[in-house]
Amino acid sequence: MTTDKLRVAAIDLGTNSFHMIVVEYGGGKGIVEIDRVKDMICIGRGSISTKMLDEEAMQSGVAALKNFLVLALQHGVAPENVIAFATSAIREARNQDVFLRKVRDETGLKVKVISGREEAEFIYYGVRNAVQLGVEPDLLFDIGGGSVEFVIATREGVQLLESRKIGVARMLERFVPNDPMTPSDIKLLEQFFAAEMVSAVERATELKVHRAIASSGTAQNIARMIRSMSGVESDLPLNNSVFTRSEFQKLYRAVLPLGSADRRKMTGLDEKRVDLIVPGLILVDMIFRCFNLSEIVISDYALREGMVLHYLKHSLNVSASKLSGPESELDIRRASVCELGCRCDWDREHSEQVAGLALQLFDVLGFLHGLEPLYRELLEYASLLHNIGTFISISSHHKHSQYIILNGELRGFSPSEIEVMGHVARYHRKSPPSEKHLAYSQLRPKHKRAVDVLSGILRLANGLERGHRRNILSIEAIARGEGVLLRLKSLYEPDIEIWAAEQLKSWLECVLQKPFAIESA
Repeated sequence: MTTDKLRVAAIDLGTNSFHMIVVEYGGGKGIVEIDRVKDMICIGRGSISTKMLDEEAMQSGVAALKNFLVLALQHGVAPENVIAFATSAIREARNQDVFLRKVRDETGLKVKVISGREEAEFIYYGVRNAVQLGVEPDLLFDIGGGSVEFVIATREGVQLLESRKIGVARMLERFVPNDPMTPSDIKLLEQFFAAEMVSAVERATELKVHRAIASSGTAQNIARMIRSMSGVESDLPLNNSVFTRSEFQKLYRAVLPLGSADRRKMTGLDEKRVDLIVPGLILVDMIFRCFNLSEIVISDYALREGMVLHYLKHSLNVSASKLSGPESELDIRRASVCELGCRCDWDREHSEQVAGLALQLFDVLGFLHGLEPLYRELLEYASLLHNIGTFISISSHHKHSQYIILNGELRGFSPSEIEVMGHVARYHRKSPPSEKHLAYSQLRPKHKRAVDVLSGILRLANGLERGHRRNILSIEAIARGEGVLLRLKSLYEPDIEIWAAEQLKSWLECVLQKPFAIESA
């Protein structure tokens, strides 16, 4: 595997489960996930109180790692590019050296045991590459089996890195003697959580933190259960999705009174988390309350992805300018869009020209459409990706573009933003938006209006680049009588562009209720 296209496997030896992610980096496509696998080893079973790893759990762990390494090899990962970090349970075990020696002797894998602070730092690297951090500080938290990491950060950097021994497996072993939990059990656990989180809460209050971003399997499982209760498809992408405090409370009140047999019947609950979900729900409830939050955002990226990013940057000397994050001028939304385009072998020059023309039209027609600036950004990205469906086939490529955008794991966008971009690309040609189209009919009214306007603009912009010759330099819009005149400045006579635009302007005229005339300046 050449350095311009490199495959890396990152293995996280957690308290509850061992995970591996295999990624490919290079070729202009950014970091592309090849495979991921997990095995619920429960290496920390019983060790939280005894501080000794169980022999059976250690053997299961070695067996799982052997399988992981075979899979990594089959995916073309060189042995030197397999990295493995151990966290809370192994970190605290008095016999960790016995387990690590077993792993090294039987697999050849050298596992690094990381501190809680290092774990928090890796989680930060991962999350910031999946969710766009803001100018104001955000709270990042990751619920593990043995520990919970708290990070407070902005797009500029970190304000707090903290690891607390309040993971769900640890709390289950220590504070959950009854099933279901009694009110006094719950109260005791709440008090413990509050005491452990006090320093993070004080720092968050001082920095005026209002938003939280959650990573880890527990948080994602809670989000899926909330979706199931709301009748939303639970297999839709979770990254950047949001659940509110009231949505969470509905789930909390439904689950806490149940015993394990009844919890097992619940839709969306991972069978391996039937017991762990109880302390997980109580912890998230206390995070809502102690940090005074109204909603929580989900991040698909966490420790493993952070390990990969750190490895690429610090071990393989991949420059920061090629990785998104605070040290880079790239923002993750734009980087993610460009990476998806590269994966689909896009015509970048054409797409960038269409996007530039679409933005000009958005700006000069602002007095008519009145859309907020967010939609300008979504128009640009939809325009950049409008033709990626040709990667599948030319026929119906607008529908293929929509499918790829919806399923391309774009980072930094909320599910509703991805929906808007997908619909705008879908309607850049052929039939316009219609209530007969199920996905469109289910959009919120304000998003329908945005899709109508933006798809009309994209159709026109696409027509103005019909000759693929980057001919149109600028566009001026002039109110004239009952209509609008679009005056084009071009390198050459824009006859082909005007001809194509005249054919594609009708939907925008319909949406904005104005006739358009197009002429050369």
